[in-house]
Order: sequence, then structure tokens, then C-alpha cells
Amino acid sequence: MNKFTKITASIGPKCEDYDTLAQMVRAGMNVCRLNFSHDTGDVQGAKIDLIRRVASDLNTPVAVMIDLQGPKHRIGNFATEDKYPLTIGQKFTFDDDPTPGDATRVQLPDADVMKSLNPGDRILLNDGKIEMTVDTVADNKIVATVVRGDEIWSRRGFNLPDTDIATSVLTPKDRADLEYAITKNPDWVAISFVQRPEDVAEVRDFITARTSHPIKIIAKIERPNAVERIADIAAAADGIMVARGDLAVEVPFEQVPAISRHIIRTCRMLNRPVIMATQMLGTMVASEFPTRAEISDVANAAYLRTDSTMTSEETTIGVNPVNVIETMAKIVTYADYDAITHPSDWLRTENVPENDWSRSVASMAYLNHASAIVVFARDTDIATKISCRKPDIPIIAVCRDAVVANQLCLSRGVFPICDDALFGQRDGFNSARQFGISSGQLVIVDDEKISLRAMD
Repeated sequence: MNKFTKITASIGPKCEDYDTLAQMVRAGMNVCRLNFSHDTGDVQGAKIDLIRRVASDLNTPVAVMIDLQGPKHRIGNFATEDKYPLTIGQKFTFDDDPTPGDATRVQLPDADVMKSLNPGDRILLNDGKIEMTVDTVADNKIVATVVRGDEIWSRRGFNLPDTDIATSVLTPKDRADLEYAITKNPDWVAISFVQRPEDVAEVRDFITARTSHPIKIIAKIERPNAVERIADIAAAADGIMVARGDLAVEVPFEQVPAISRHIIRTCRMLNRPVIMATQMLGTMVASEFPTRAEISDVANAAYLRTDSTMTSEETTIGVNPVNVIETMAKIVTYADYDAITHPSDWLRTENVPENDWSRSVASMAYLNHASAIVVFARDTDIATKISCRKPDIPIIAVCRDAVVANQLCLSRGVFPICDDALFGQRDGFNSARQFGISSGQLVIVDDEKISLRAMD
């Protein structure tokens, strides 16, 4: 069985050569993520060119996703290289004074953050190891009380789970990176630390003002206020990433699985693909084998009908990136197979009207024991909608546009074929045969016209 759950892999030093990328594609990688927090635009641009060459040589659609750094907030510098211990009950001050800090204060360089904080808001430092509560905000000075202590040192990142920060989602670095990336026509742009649907609109306006190329937007969900607004953010974006790293810092860690399920359910109803990210096979950075818990985590994502699982450091700096993709592919393929052979709620469509045509497609396929759904895809919309109904048979998307084929690489159960000749054969039979299907019923979808045809 072909895997239905897609794999998004982060590309870095250990896998940015032709042979390794080709092996990763053959092993099951569908989307290449380029983290613009690292490397300059021209270096990332060369990687995009290489990925395109590998995909062309293998005659396989592969999507390119650029991931912008976003407004990652950091404190200023301390007077020494020392680490300063902070103890419970201690008062600590953040101000706008660039003078190097000491055991009692440090600069908070971002004026927008200063203006956004209020008494009672939490400040988390060092990935949540330090927690403070704001006491007072006055005269560009914030006094806070330490409620969970640890060591602090220069340029540590911080999170503000209770605070809406009145700032642009695009930093000057992001604008420069995106300006360059647009010239390379990526398939997807992922934006970090989204707080509101207006953030997505800002990025979309930035892109459309510079290109007519149909770049799609992934909103990364990393903050509690984004979770609260998930329906509006998902409606504004083209897809969602559950970025569990920063999310697990800003919300109680025990809530992350429930939040993930909620996001997946919401995206399904809104016809948006969703990526599950962060530490899915984390031990494989240094090991050839995942832990049992990691295997279960990846499998559970597939059982939940997540569109794509994602690797981070496992493939960028790990000991064997190809093995990581092979391992993840084995896990999701078996989970997909098990979900199909032991079906439960695949056709559950809460909040989807009974007369919704995509629901009708899934129902027709299910009731007629169809072998596949063949979609003649002029764009991504129809195939994505059907994918979000989660039918447990292949959705063969016949495209004449390589961009459409690439972008559909992210949608669960969609197998894009870019072939102008096949696109012109409206019965779908040869498209199914190319995929290895030679008998049974086909559900044909052509401009929302639905028909059932037998291959026998």
C-alpha cells in the first residue's frame, strides 16, 4: 500500500546534496522545508534549485516550503558571560536601557513588547524553565516576580503566552528573506508566531504585490491566542502547522495533544491541510532507531488523519536523514493501512452540510467500494476538499500545471500526476492504470461533475 500520510522534511547540512535528497524522495519525502532562520537567501535559493532538479530527474512532484523566522523575541546582553541564577520570589526588571544587564535587570530591546505587557502577564524564558509574573509596567520599565527559577544569560529567547503583541508578523529580516524567496517561486510559505488572521492577510498582501505566482501560506500555531482564533486563522491561510515546540512552552504541556486534535478537526472542516511538527522522531538525531513513544506519536498523527508529519533536526543534523524518512514512512504507512482495514469514523463530517459535494464524492466512493477517486485538477481546491473528507482510497489528481501538482503533495491521500496528455483523457482510466489500478470502480471528478465508471 502507498502511504496516505505525507512527510515534510526539514533540509539542512546533512541532507542538502543531490544523492541524499534523491534517496529521501524515493523513501517517501513529499515536502522540503527550508528554515530561513538559518542561512542567507542565496544559500537557500541554491537548495531550492537543487530540490527542483532532483524532483525533475525523478519525475516526482515535490513541494518546496520556506519557513520564515518570524518575530522571535530575545532579551539583551549581560555584563559577563556568566549565567545568573534567578530564585523564586526574586524581583527582576526589564527596561529599555542598552547597558549590559546584571543579576537584577536586563534590557528588553523590543519597544512593541514593552507597550504590550500588562500586570499579571507571564514572561517565560529559556524554553519555559523560568517563569515570571509582571508586577508593574511604567516608564519603559517592567518589574516582575520570579515564580519558577533557573539560570539566565545573554540573548535568551522569551515567550509571552498571555500577551497580544502589537507588532507586524514580518520582521525586517523576514521581509528581506521573503522578497528573495518569491523570486524562486516556492510552493508554500510558512509564517511563524501567527496571532490573528490579519497576520496571514499581511503576508498574502506582501506576496501578491510582488508576484502572480500562486504561493500558498501555512500559518504556524505556536501561541495560545492563535489556538483561540484557530478557525479564523485557518480560514485566512491555506494550511496549518501545529508547531508543538513553542506551543508546549506557552500552554501547559498536558494540553498539547488535545489542542492538536482540536486543530486537526477544525482544519478538516475548513478544508485546510495540517502538518504535525516538532520532535516526532527526536532521538533519531543521534540514533538509528526511534523510541517506542516516538513510534506511537507518529502513528497517532496518521490515525488522526493528519495530512503530514514533519521532521526537524532529525534530517537537518541527524546521523542518517534517509533512515529517518524510511522509518517515518514505515510507521505512517502501517498506521494508514490499519486505519483502512479497521475503519472507525472516517466518514464523520461534523458541521459539513449533507449536500456538500465533497462529502458526496467520499460517500459515493465508499458505498460503491471504489478503487480510486480521479480528480482533473485545474487548481488545488477540489482535490484538497475531497482529501479533507479523508476517504481511505487514493485520490489521483491529474494536473497539467506542475505548481498545482507540487502543492497537492501536502494533502493526505492525494497522489498528483502532472501530465497534459492524461489531463485530456477525461475517463480517468489511463491515469488510474499509471497509478497501478487496473480494475474496479472509479469516481471521476471534473469541475465538480461527479460520475462513477467501471474499469472492467
